[in-house]
Amino acid sequence: MESIHPSHRSSTVESFKVMDVLQRANQLEASGRTIYHCEVGQPESGAPKNVALAAVSALTGSPSEARMGYTDAFGLKPLRQKICDYYKRKHVGVPEKRIGLDRIVVTTGSSGGFLLAFTACFDAGDVVAIASSGYPCYRNILQALGCELANVPINEDFKLTAAELRREIEERKEAGKPMLKGLILSSPSNPTGAMLSAEELKDLCELCDREGIRFLSDEIYHGITYGKKEATALEYSSTAIVINSFSKYYSMSGWRLGWMVVPSDLLDPINVLQQNMFINAPTISQTAAMKCWDPDTIQELEGHISKYRVSREFILKELENIKEIPARNVAPADGGFYVYIDLGEDNVAMEAGLGSSEMCRSLLEEEGVAFTPGTDFEDPSGNLGDRRFRISYAGGTNTIQNAMERFHKFWPRWVERVSEAK
Repeated sequence: MESIHPSHRSSTVESFKVMDVLQRANQLEASGRTIYHCEVGQPESGAPKNVALAAVSALTGSPSEARMGYTDAFGLKPLRQKICDYYKRKHVGVPEKRIGLDRIVVTTGSSGGFLLAFTACFDAGDVVAIASSGYPCYRNILQALGCELANVPINEDFKLTAAELRREIEERKEAGKPMLKGLILSSPSNPTGAMLSAEELKDLCELCDREGIRFLSDEIYHGITYGKKEATALEYSSTAIVINSFSKYYSMSGWRLGWMVVPSDLLDPINVLQQNMFINAPTISQTAAMKCWDPDTIQELEGHISKYRVSREFILKELENIKEIPARNVAPADGGFYVYIDLGEDNVAMEAGLGSSEMCRSLLEEEGVAFTPGTDFEDPSGNLGDRRFRISYAGGTNTIQNAMERFHKFWPRWVERVSEAK
């Protein structure tokens, strides 16, 4: 009898390391420890009040209202229209045909959007560029689909711009390597928080269009910014795909709802894929999300941004007081709710196993503070991942203040361990 075993594909996909950190943090918490969760990008708040009430009303309404049956594959038309209207208000420079009702696809979270976009755009063996530092699930999903990855290093400003992408293109041409078929990039970035300026995004879109590279613009942190205005790829490209989510700004992470804005040539492929993979995004979530742009809801959501701003400023100020970490080693945190830090060569001892992974493990075990090591976000062929770490401040100001207090207490012990190992 032949053995039955998991697919080779599944064995090549890495775990989502932040979820491993969360699992251990939850185990410690279940044992009675107080844990300060700064690992996951999950807002402290739940769904907005009006959204939650809309869900309750829908579920307890008339039988026809509460049935929550299938929707069109692309989603409820009233919700898609609200998404169109959002772009018309916020991004007045976008040509109207790029944000028409027919271009909006409501997805099962941004993760569902990634899977639809990747399968619609790329075949096994295609080379797709991702930023290092970047969101790890891009890498993991693309590898599961048989795509090859080009890990493009970010610059000193923690950004991937047209200059970095152009360098990758030229090096591939000179080396006779397969050319890039796609690029996926988030701005504001997870994990760095760095944001492309409008001019930088324009240059990147134009370069991708010239080189025949499909640009997937992950804009799920739009709305969570601190003084800089976000630009959308829809302003500068007719071939780009935009992916967004209700999980971050709209604080609906567990509702598994997102959207895509897709170019005309991908409408039929994505419609077919959505029908077969997901049928439609959760109907109850779609129904409730139509309250996301009510004035009262926006006022509530902007209150969350004010709290994020306080937490961000607190972390950055506290890091200034750690002399071993220079300001240039801290990413700009222009948007989102993360601060990304490079420990530098002096604060790690790789040969002794004292990198950011061990630092984060020790910090969690000793002080009950959960940070995420950079191994999730960096090119696995290098060692930058074990030199960097991410702090999420989505969990509330009180959590951050307690976490940073304990990190300060822990830090001298870490520096001493590294010094002794060297």
